[in-house]
Amino acid sequence: MMAAGIAPASAAAAAPLTVGIAGLGLMGTACATRLAGAGLSLVGYDVDPARREAFAGPGRSPARSLADLAACDVVVLAVFDTAQVEQVVEGEGGLLQAARAGGHRPVVLCTSTCDPDRLAALGQRCDAAGLAFAEMPVSGTSGTLARGEAVGLVAGHEADLQRAGPVLEALCPSRHVLGAVGNGSRAKLAVNLVLGLNRSALAEGLVFAGQLGLDPERFLDVLIGSAAYSRVMQVKGTMMATRTFEPLQGKVDQSLKDFRLILAQAAARGQALPFASVYAGLLDDCVDRGEAGRDNAFIVEAIARCRATPIDGAPA
Repeated sequence: MMAAGIAPASAAAAAPLTVGIAGLGLMGTACATRLAGAGLSLVGYDVDPARREAFAGPGRSPARSLADLAACDVVVLAVFDTAQVEQVVEGEGGLLQAARAGGHRPVVLCTSTCDPDRLAALGQRCDAAGLAFAEMPVSGTSGTLARGEAVGLVAGHEADLQRAGPVLEALCPSRHVLGAVGNGSRAKLAVNLVLGLNRSALAEGLVFAGQLGLDPERFLDVLIGSAAYSRVMQVKGTMMATRTFEPLQGKVDQSLKDFRLILAQAAARGQALPFASVYAGLLDDCVDRGEAGRDNAFIVEAIARCRATPIDGAPA
């Protein structure tokens, strides 16, 4: 049994694996960068034909359909949410149906941030159907994943993780093994709670500093060298301080999706998360204003739009 903590490097496979990628957005493209760099042969599918066309290149073949990915050794899921994961695996023309028809059963590796209870149930259904299913949501942006700096949160049967070992190693050299399917997503939600609140705290601090007459870019340097430091300052700080939100690394609607999952999981256990509720409300406001596709550093704009109620005795 693999020990919890940072997982050891996987042994190199006897022959390079063929890896399918379902979903060629920010995270799917970052996965492709890592896997191609490890010398793995890739097949990619997305519902957007333009993304499929852009995927083509040396060692990279666009798939004609999702079902084509079932012929691969490992299939990485990098889709938006739990419903899309379920559809990709169990839907009409999906991986399970294609695996049954073709007689080849890949390891399906979910990297999407999902509802942990639904993902655990999906894993059990895959077990019953004879399809290997594991998860490795990643802690990090698409940029940090592409650079090999993201941390993998791995869960699944040991035998399945061993089969997918070269893929796990290529995607996240640093990773934690957390037991049964569902635990990776549970850890990811808890990590994203802290990460999102770190982003919002940084945004609020930069807005406050600006209102006090400080230059936000210079103040960011102060923050990075202070006791308030968090890594998010280096990942998102310049975007917030300069109010420039490119290149896109993680979107507002993705963060809101995660925080809705976080709040639902907490509510099911009778736990209030007051700071998370405020943050989700700010993200909702961004979506309502048509800003769903902006980088999640855009939270600084949502905070800057907020107006205070004057305190008694203070000037308005």
